Amino acid sequence: MSITLTDQDKTTLRTAAYGAVSLLSAADAAGKPHKIAAAGTIALSSATGVIGHVLAAKSKDIHLQGKSVAELADQVLPALTAAMKLLEQQDPAEADNFRGTILVAIDAAGSPHKGQPTPTMTEMARKITGALDAA
Repeated sequence: MSITLTDQDKTTLRTAAYGAVSLLSAADAAGKPHKIAAAGTIALSSATGVIGHVLAAKSKDIHLQGKSVAELADQVLPALTAAMKLLEQQDPAEADNFRGTILVAIDAAGSPHKGQPTPTMTEMARKITGALDAA
């Protein structure tokens, strides 16, 4: 199946993916947010397929703003759902690829805690997964 993504579609995918990592990092602001962000970003940069190409592209179209985790979540969680809907309509295999990529990033982001993410990170991961599955 062929997939055609507009520039706006690509922005939505990047916002969703990198926003998910940002949410996890923000959920552990008192702990190791920079290590969480690094681990999650490395996981995203390891993606393959169309998603891998979109996430690897050098772009300045990700504009995550907010002074609180709630404000960040208001942008990122709907973007995750929108990304899944978009991909499911065009190519269900790429939707699975995107979902898997985000789940790997969540897993990787928990690694700075020696395999034991904090309760706030666990809850944020649950919300991210819920947004992915809401499509």
